[in-house]
Amino acid sequence: MISPREQLARCKRPVIKVGSAVLAGEIKKSSAAAPDAALRQFQTRVTALCDEVAALARAQGAPAQRRFPTVVTSGAVALGVQRLGLPGRPKEMALKQAAAAAGQSRLMRLYDDAFAERNLISAQVLLTHADVAHRGRYLNARRALGALLERGVVPVINENDTVSVEEIKFGDNDALAAMVVDICEADLLVILTDAGGVFTADPRRDPSATRISLIEKVTPAVEALAGDETSSVGTGGMISKLRAARRATEAGVPCAIISGAPGELARLFAGEDVGTLVLAQGERKRLRQRWMLDLKARGELQVDAGAKAALLERKKSLLPSGVKDVVGNFSAGDLIEIALVGEKPFARGLAVYGADELRKIRGLKSEQIEPQLGYRLLDCVVHRDDLVVMG
Repeated sequence: MISPREQLARCKRPVIKVGSAVLAGEIKKSSAAAPDAALRQFQTRVTALCDEVAALARAQGAPAQRRFPTVVTSGAVALGVQRLGLPGRPKEMALKQAAAAAGQSRLMRLYDDAFAERNLISAQVLLTHADVAHRGRYLNARRALGALLERGVVPVINENDTVSVEEIKFGDNDALAAMVVDICEADLLVILTDAGGVFTADPRRDPSATRISLIEKVTPAVEALAGDETSSVGTGGMISKLRAARRATEAGVPCAIISGAPGELARLFAGEDVGTLVLAQGERKRLRQRWMLDLKARGELQVDAGAKAALLERKKSLLPSGVKDVVGNFSAGDLIEIALVGEKPFARGLAVYGADELRKIRGLKSEQIEPQLGYRLLDCVVHRDDLVVMG
């Protein structure tokens, strides 16, 4: 029987996410020569990464063994900080956007030159959360990325920090990478990190900490191992990587969190025990369901045990009679989460009615919707076809 790690060799469309700490290290501003030093370090690390990605993209024997990788990269802001001579990663949004603009062109040039030297074409793709949330733009991005991959082009994707604002930004490129898994219809998410995997404790503080080779499911207890620290050049930390792993695996795609050191990616695809592998949760979900997992929830419906059983066990739609409380302000068609009262969400779906309407009809029978509102759109408040169960 093939082990979960040996199965990785069969993956054809990996999404490979590389963080700022892998590309830049803990660069500090120390002298006027720092920008040149930062550029050289970026160039060295991008070159090493492109070597490994190119090896994956090349045909290994029969054409059927060829892989079609996508790279999700951080580093634009970190590189822009050095180009602009800033003392550190800015917190002000406008200055962060300026750094992203200054760094993104240089970052993409490094990738483009490195891939060209390896006889590969790369393509820059910049995304915002609004591109994923809008169904039409999501499908357009999916078609464009599919066309690139079919032609052997390596998409190099980053968040469009120059135009993003707090309401639409992904927050970190780990979350972006998990969403790109859906857009590209990838079969594996690989997150390269300076940590080398998930450990039982912070290895920088606890010498007895050991690497966790395999995680069956990302639970709150697993997330608690990550802490909440970030590096001085990136955003996220291990907690964001585990959340990205949870998002990908809940959609049916495995995730590997490994060291960004040269050679580790090749070792992963050779089936070696490197980093931490998080197993997929069940069968891969349909595209529409994966899209709903990617959206930002606008509110929450808290339901009773009977409604939860109807959704999970009998595969029914959510009726107003099962809704106990409505949290947040949202409109009809918005993505909302569904949770048992006092517990974490277990499903997501598109609201048939807005929050104000739902507050009027919660707890009522379906035939009471029209007398209460003066109209009835559907008998349910979330239709089964517009609902996805979370891991």
